Amino acid sequence: MTLKPLGDRVVVIFEETEETTASGFVLAGANRESSKKAQVVAVGDGIRTLTGDLVAPSVKAGDTVLVENGAGLDVKDGDQKVTIIRESDILAIIK
Repeated sequence: MTLKPLGDRVVVIFEETEETTASGFVLAGANRESSKKAQVVAVGDGIRTLTGDLVAPSVKAGDTVLVENGAGLDVKDGDQKVTIIRESDILAIIK
């Protein structure tokens, strides 16, 4: 199955990060940052203005982006867990 997002939605895969202590213990609840890195997998066509003009998205598949923590809806695409977010939840493109 391949997801094609609609409108201004973007499909991303978040980078999994674990915070560990010096002795190697994984800290529970360590994912409290205000933003997370993600890889863009698919992008919608954009959003329409009130006059009907199409505004193209600012990101493309393959971009690495910084996303607000807690944004989006987690879904399964085959065996892979992906997240569908709105383009407005993207804070920056990481170059």
